Amino acid sequence: MEGDNNKTIVIGPQFCSPQPLQLFINKKIYFFSGHGYEVKDDNGNMVFTIENLLGFFRRKLIIFDAANVPILTLKSKHFTWHSRWECFKGDSTDEKDLIFSAKNSSMFQFRRNLDIFLANNISQQVCDFRMKTSYRESNCDIFARQSSTLIAQMDKKYTTGSVFLGRDKYMVKVNSDVDHAFIVSLIVILEEIASSGQGSSTHP
Repeated sequence: MEGDNNKTIVIGPQFCSPQPLQLFINKKIYFFSGHGYEVKDDNGNMVFTIENLLGFFRRKLIIFDAANVPILTLKSKHFTWHSRWECFKGDSTDEKDLIFSAKNSSMFQFRRNLDIFLANNISQQVCDFRMKTSYRESNCDIFARQSSTLIAQMDKKYTTGSVFLGRDKYMVKVNSDVDHAFIVSLIVILEEIASSGQGSSTHP
């Protein structure tokens, strides 16, 4: 999980900035082909694009870097009690390419909190990262393990487009030396679970 100088590396060292990073995630609605996401930095430069591939039994998203190279695939696992999602390298969904999995911290919860387990955490007795949302899920804190070490934060921006068209916007603050591709993948998983109405007792 960590590389040189205590960097938090999950996807790759190229996604760790020596300075704190601010990213903006826009959810894009395509009326005939589902939805996707665009991720930009505070200068308006495209960092990632995310395509949602709809399936009959499960959902799958592919994250592309600025050069349009697929770096991650996010896939939901249906028929599980904890709304589990898995993240794989590139455009693969082979178990050998699994990077991490994320699931609700509890089947019954008033806030949508997620536990994240790296692929080498076989027992999954203790999570490697965790996400805690506010009551109305307008913001989210991401922590390393069970500690109070905050590595990133997300704030959801409510606009006319988000209320009526589902075009949500998020501002994400990533601490220095933290893998921002990993953080973006977690925010997207959280939004996918929220939009499907899973993972909270306040959402049937």
